Amino acid sequence: MQKYSRYLLLLLSVVLLHTAVRAQDANSPDNNVKLIRQMEDSLSISADSMYIAFLPDTRRFYSERFARQLVRALKITDSWSYEFPELAKKINILYPDDRSFRIFNWEIAPTEDSRRYYGAIQMKSPTLKLYGLVDYSQQLGKGAEDSVFTGGKWMGCLYYRINQQTVDGQPVYTLFGLNAAGRMSNKKVLDPLTFTESGPVFGAPIFAVNSELLPGERIKRFILEFKKEVQVSMNWDSERGNIYFDDLVSQVNDPARKYTYVPSGQINGFKWDNGQWNYIRDIVQIVPRKDGEAPINEPR
Repeated sequence: MQKYSRYLLLLLSVVLLHTAVRAQDANSPDNNVKLIRQMEDSLSISADSMYIAFLPDTRRFYSERFARQLVRALKITDSWSYEFPELAKKINILYPDDRSFRIFNWEIAPTEDSRRYYGAIQMKSPTLKLYGLVDYSQQLGKGAEDSVFTGGKWMGCLYYRINQQTVDGQPVYTLFGLNAAGRMSNKKVLDPLTFTESGPVFGAPIFAVNSELLPGERIKRFILEFKKEVQVSMNWDSERGNIYFDDLVSQVNDPARKYTYVPSGQINGFKWDNGQWNYIRDIVQIVPRKDGEAPINEPR
């Protein structure tokens, strides 16, 4: 009986060891990557549905399903090390220079003349640290430039660039985005992002521009609002080290009607200095040439 017990104990030990090895192998980095890659295929299919579903009303449903699938994929160990190369062809996935986080960002068209924005921020961490973002742009009204958002609230945008600066030793990230949710106008946005122990904070007084609604205070984000049908530039000039954007004027000479704003032909911008973005008019001067010669952009 004692010999049988020892044999049973040995057999049980072998089974447990084999099970532990299989479990460890199942959670190996290679297997995690394979699993995430498989889930990426499903995410790509859901992304197509949320963009081009025949019934526009169902696109919100597909977007929410996509968000749930994304969370499940990010919960897998080592998800941070996977860059989702195929998914990046469907949605925007952006990193700052220090690669301390990444933003998953997309938009859908629930109706022909509306847009809805979605986003999530994943922090670089051995365990999943994820912040979902809630599009709050429709509730802002005239206070969009002066608002600071916490708790996942955010001025929904489709981001296309992140610039990183430092203020008082802490990183501040300037996000370049487009919001096309308005019926008659679009918006290009420079939105500051910082992090506290409670999570992301959108909006900060890092622009040397005074608020129109709050005398004596600076704006918390910079917004260009313009006519729906026109193209407006706002981007980073790496050679000159500044932000540039189109100067806008009202076609009907009414500054209150932002949906009439179009580019004037002048280029303005921001230059980072002493912990803030300093506004510069005519940052790119258009030098007139003789007949038949193309104009040349000269640095200020």
